[in-house]
Amino acid sequence: MRTRKTEAPQAKPRVNVITLGCSKNVYDSEVLMGQLKGNQMSVVHEAENVRDNDIIVINTCGFIDNAKQESIDTILQFSEMKDQGKVGKVIVTGCLSERYKSDLEQEISNVDAYFGTNDLQNILTELGANYKYELLGERLLTTPSHFAYFKIAEGCNRPCSFCAIPLMRGMHVSTPMEDLVKQAKSLAANGTKELILIAQDLTYYGLDIYGKRNLDELLRRLSDVNGIEWIRLQYAYPSGFPMEILDAMNERENICKYLDMPLQHISDNMLKSMRRGTTKQKTTDLVNAIRDKVPGIAMRTTLICGYPGETEGDFNEMKDWVEETRFDRLGCFTYSHEEKTHAYSLEDNVPQEVKEQRVEEVMEIQQNISFEKNQEKLNKTFKTLIDKKEGDYFLGRTQYDSPEVDNEVLIHASNNYATIGSFVNVQIDRAEDFDLYGTIVK
Repeated sequence: MRTRKTEAPQAKPRVNVITLGCSKNVYDSEVLMGQLKGNQMSVVHEAENVRDNDIIVINTCGFIDNAKQESIDTILQFSEMKDQGKVGKVIVTGCLSERYKSDLEQEISNVDAYFGTNDLQNILTELGANYKYELLGERLLTTPSHFAYFKIAEGCNRPCSFCAIPLMRGMHVSTPMEDLVKQAKSLAANGTKELILIAQDLTYYGLDIYGKRNLDELLRRLSDVNGIEWIRLQYAYPSGFPMEILDAMNERENICKYLDMPLQHISDNMLKSMRRGTTKQKTTDLVNAIRDKVPGIAMRTTLICGYPGETEGDFNEMKDWVEETRFDRLGCFTYSHEEKTHAYSLEDNVPQEVKEQRVEEVMEIQQNISFEKNQEKLNKTFKTLIDKKEGDYFLGRTQYDSPEVDNEVLIHASNNYATIGSFVNVQIDRAEDFDLYGTIVK
């Protein structure tokens, strides 16, 4: 009797999500992945072992030139793999797709579908999944489970001249407090110990739905969630800064003494042209007031070099101010001339090499400041959250450091043992520009 040869069943397509850009994109990818998992679909994040029937979802960034180019290169890479039969579908979402959808459809036409930043339900439909309202707050974390980016609002109402975020993310929309508390409880139940609060502007939280800035009340309610040991604030805005959040920071041990407040520049000429709604004096007074109110607070800021019309005088004023103000953490970027922004009408008249040189000069100043501040930590003990183990070291962070962008504490594994995601006390034995080395103490 002849037996019929049967073919092995083909594996079901899985969704491979690629995330580019900022922590807000990380959050959006995690929510998408949580929905897909809730639909019993196979989903992975940035899997290296790409399969020939994988559905690739690329969550793009469209903020500045370098980020846009990385997104375009990634779309081209996977669209070519699709043509070669190495992947199944390619779907593009995120900020670049929101901003340049029609251009992308013309230039890279073999992508199966393009979606914007607020198209979650449409993406799910394209993937044959349903949006499940009962999954509010459910996410597949792409970070280690002990910390999570926690988006409290979408979009931005600020008129900054250089920024394209409102074009891509829309106007500010706060997430209701009850939903955020529910999300925090869900994360804590799954082992998350640190919430990193993100939004384009944290300090605007609540104005649209409660008629007042309500970040301080949100902080207290999140602080009450059992299992949350650290709450960290990123992306505060200086104009209209709600000082009452500092009261919450002083009252609650689990609100980190850390504030990320991008200031962009300090010259009055530049601040006015950037439409920042503040002045050098107001900014200096605010920084001093924050430090007075929360002694020992670590302040991170971000600056832009080479904005249209930035003179040597403007730049030197910013350099001097960086040296005087001595931020704990600082990032510096070259200006990117973005279409449809208010500043696009200005002449982009600072040469690229000058922009880059100015960034180097600012960062050299900050490197020295960071070294000096780290030297002050020698022989002191800090509560440290262990993020991972790399080579011979456990890598952790103090409450004064956010993941990826700030200092790390390195603990040699030969004579120290720690569990990933645990808190330990570390005595600092050695300090470099951006790294601390220490020993676990009881």
